[in-house]
Amino acid sequence: MSSPAVPLVVGRHRATAAAPRVFVPAPAPVTAPAPAPEGRRPRRRVLRVLRGLVRVVTSLLVIAALAFFLFFAVGPHVLGYRTATMLTGSMEPGIMVGDVVVTAPRPAEDVVVGDVITYHIPIEDQRVETHRVVEVERGKDGSIAVRTKGDNNDGVDPWTATLDGDTVWEVQAVIPKVGTAIRALRTPVVNDLVLYGALGTVLLLGLSRIWARDEDDAETDEA
Repeated sequence: MSSPAVPLVVGRHRATAAAPRVFVPAPAPVTAPAPAPEGRRPRRRVLRVLRGLVRVVTSLLVIAALAFFLFFAVGPHVLGYRTATMLTGSMEPGIMVGDVVVTAPRPAEDVVVGDVITYHIPIEDQRVETHRVVEVERGKDGSIAVRTKGDNNDGVDPWTATLDGDTVWEVQAVIPKVGTAIRALRTPVVNDLVLYGALGTVLLLGLSRIWARDEDDAETDEA
């Protein structure tokens, strides 16, 4: 007797896909830059200080030269004033030797006793003089003549000066000792010192920049 056949059921299994692996690269080791040799640190510090000093000195010289040029070369043409250096002590203590007087024009008819004016004396070399008016003489023809005296002189100047034109140059300001510096700059020795000093400053500034660049390049190569 045969038994009934039992059908075989073959089960279906769903394959499960494996999860992909993610590889995270390890961080690269951070290498600190090699410290600068001990001998170069003081040198770099000195170079920085030197460059700072050169820049400050150069800036001050440029500003002073520009101010000097504007005041003595441009100002008289633009603003109409004049400058003159006091060469004698006849007006001390108000105006000392080496001071620069700044004069401005005013109508000659307005000049009065007590004004300090700059004018050409009517004798000898007709040099420029800066003295105080002590007497004013007005002619019938409209001419104006003055007698002057230095504050530090014992007597009145031995001449009477007739003012030319319609204006007189009256002292408005006094700049102490600038005239002495101007006269010194005109001497050959000081001229050479200023010239070579300026060239040396520019050369030193350029060398300091070159040295600093070499130091930076050397540190980059070592790193």
